[in-house]
Amino acid sequence: MRIVFIRHGLTAGNLEKRYIGRTDEPLCPEGRNSLTRRDYPQCEVLVCSPMLRCIQTAQLLFPNQRIVTFDDLRECDFGGFEGKNYIELSGNSDYQKWIDSGGTLPFPGGESPQSFRERCISAFDLITEKYSTSRSVCLVVHGGTIMSILEKYAVPHRDYFDWNCENGRGYICEWNGSELHITERI
Repeated sequence: MRIVFIRHGLTAGNLEKRYIGRTDEPLCPEGRNSLTRRDYPQCEVLVCSPMLRCIQTAQLLFPNQRIVTFDDLRECDFGGFEGKNYIELSGNSDYQKWIDSGGTLPFPGGESPQSFRERCISAFDLITEKYSTSRSVCLVVHGGTIMSILEKYAVPHRDYFDWNCENGRGYICEWNGSELHITERI
């Protein structure tokens, strides 16, 4: 099965380098415009995070296609860091502890990176099982969601942050039931 991962288009929070997880931000004008300047592969099944930025991206890229949403594909809950950028968090002792942990501590009042990754992987497993007879599935999701799934299943193996991709970009993969082989970057 071909699986396409697309990170949603730019939002105002992305432009300002903010931690945007549970905030349901729309695409900004720059985000909408940049999506119209690329070609994206068509797919049989279109799956999205339920967040507005992902739904809007999918509607722009695949205007006549039915969208199936999966709640567990949403971005990480950044808790007390939500809506802030690193400058605003500078001097925050919880933020410094999180940085010093290499990003492994739970976000204060939010989700732990480990539980977030497990949630995304479980959703991906459910999607690939549910649509196992489909030829192609496209996931319009968040950067962290893509990184979580690729860290688990992509070969050759790379670490989580190695799979970071820009807004409106992503990966085309072949899924054999246990591994994702990257065939192209979008």
